[in-house]
Amino acid sequence: MRRNGIGIIGRGTLWGMCIVLLLSCSQRPPEEPAKAPAVRLLSQAEAPGFGDDLDAGSLKEAIAGSLTYLQRIPEGKTFPLGDSQVPARLLKESLLLFLEMLEGGRLDRASITRVFDVYWAGGGGKGDGPPVTGYYEPILEGRLAPDGEFCYPLYGVPRDLVTIDLASFDPERFSGERLTGRLNGNKVIPYYTRAEIDGRGKLNGSADPMVWLRDPVDVFFLHVQGSGIIRLAAGESRRVGFAAANGRPYRSIGKVLLAKGALSPEQISLQSIRSWLRDHPEMRDEVLWHNESYVFFRWNETGPLGSLNVPLTAGRSIAMDAKFHPRGALAFLETSKPRLDPDGNVLGWEPLRRWVLNQDAGGAIKGVGRVDLFCGSGDSAEWTAGRLKHPGAVYFLIKKGQ
Repeated sequence: MRRNGIGIIGRGTLWGMCIVLLLSCSQRPPEEPAKAPAVRLLSQAEAPGFGDDLDAGSLKEAIAGSLTYLQRIPEGKTFPLGDSQVPARLLKESLLLFLEMLEGGRLDRASITRVFDVYWAGGGGKGDGPPVTGYYEPILEGRLAPDGEFCYPLYGVPRDLVTIDLASFDPERFSGERLTGRLNGNKVIPYYTRAEIDGRGKLNGSADPMVWLRDPVDVFFLHVQGSGIIRLAAGESRRVGFAAANGRPYRSIGKVLLAKGALSPEQISLQSIRSWLRDHPEMRDEVLWHNESYVFFRWNETGPLGSLNVPLTAGRSIAMDAKFHPRGALAFLETSKPRLDPDGNVLGWEPLRRWVLNQDAGGAIKGVGRVDLFCGSGDSAEWTAGRLKHPGAVYFLIKKGQ
């Protein structure tokens, strides 16, 4: 209130206002309805009927990858599970116990809920969680030197890229948070956008091209997928994988095409977006540059590697938001997958129910319960990943008694 307010307001009016204020202060403010927890511990009766639609060998392979990662982590380090924290030691013990039960054929619901706490990570009401999507490892033609056909680069990490681990300043406030940018004098400022890099050449020699592709749309989707196999001249193939990103927000170009009326919600898929971009070269850059996020790569001898730096397992490895879900943890996934004909057309949908490991992350994979399933390499994996977008549920298993 301004200082001269009392001089302007009449005395009677002032007393009236005070009475109203006193009465209003005596009234209890209405309570906001409690929000349902995004991650919830389930009772034994609420747990799903566990099953698995893949082979045991791939499951053991994926578990081995998570154990490799967790063995490198101090046992006291904790990982978020919703609003709670789970120590790395307990995640490792949970995987070892599950392996023992897998070998003994004791993965029924009664046996599991007797020794594991089951947490549903749905992000909303049960049965109404975020969609489960898929990603894959593309196989693309490339050259180590540019020519008239192969002239679109994949870049290594820029020499001026700066990453700040905010958790080192305040672990409680900034757990798992990083800031990426570049130095401008003695200040850190945001790194260049996709439009500035590809449209205006803003890297200015600060990053070296690793390999050259023939199509900017292939480059873009390789950025989205995070890893790929490049077929070079003379039949040689090499893997590239995620090394860093520019720190800019990921923005869906599918939403842009929906807003423009270029594609309908029923039509939208990786394949339809790719076809539209190639059929409309005059609008290609405008659409691609809407996504400011830009990925930098490295050569991988093994892989594909996820964010844990262990190989991903097709059908078993998932990407989730590390702010809410423990890295390397075991989970059970329920959703639906497309049934495809030999040409990649969807014939129908069938249940997907399997054990998965949280071994990756992605710029578009944000929020509680959001799952991206790694579908493998090549054309068939692309067909499945490009069409997979169906509501699902994910359940994390943590050993009891800790």
